[in-house]
Amino acid sequence: MSRTASISRKTGETDIQLTVNLDGNGGGKRNSGIGFLDHMLDLLTKHALIDLDVTAKGDLHVDDHHTAEDIGIALGAAIHKALGDRAGIRRYGHFTLPMDECLVTAAVDLGGRYAFEYHAPISAPKIGTFDSELVEHFWQSFAANANCNLHVVLHHGRNSHHIAECVFKSIARAIRMAAESDPRSDAVPSTKGVL
Repeated sequence: MSRTASISRKTGETDIQLTVNLDGNGGGKRNSGIGFLDHMLDLLTKHALIDLDVTAKGDLHVDDHHTAEDIGIALGAAIHKALGDRAGIRRYGHFTLPMDECLVTAAVDLGGRYAFEYHAPISAPKIGTFDSELVEHFWQSFAANANCNLHVVLHHGRNSHHIAECVFKSIARAIRMAAESDPRSDAVPSTKGVL
């Protein structure tokens, strides 16, 4: 069974084409027009072991907000679609990731309901030219459209780039665990029988 999905999202602010393969190897190309976000998406694909192609044209003359938000929306929608009925997946994933002075825990439930708790503040307003607050906003947009529970906690860390990278990597590893096939069951992982 192919766990792939493509999303096309066009608004007055952005035009996004995105394709995901949940059973990939970290391949694909990212071209969001935002260098820092492409770097984060590269980390995501490598550590989640998904293939991800993203092409985005956004109103970057305004700022990065709409483009980052809409890529989060499209990625969440694509993963939601690629998971199908979720039969045979582990459903839950978590990962505590160290990166230099940073430590972040991410936990995800791909159970079809949205909840988002984010406790990973970045004190600097910018990472290069990228608005730091967009790290949280990207993942909130993702979680709402993936219909998942996503919890993120920064235990400690100082460097803004490291914190953002630690967040993306830990979430990627949690998604990888949750989306993987469960070798002990091919059933929908819920007592309800449906997710």
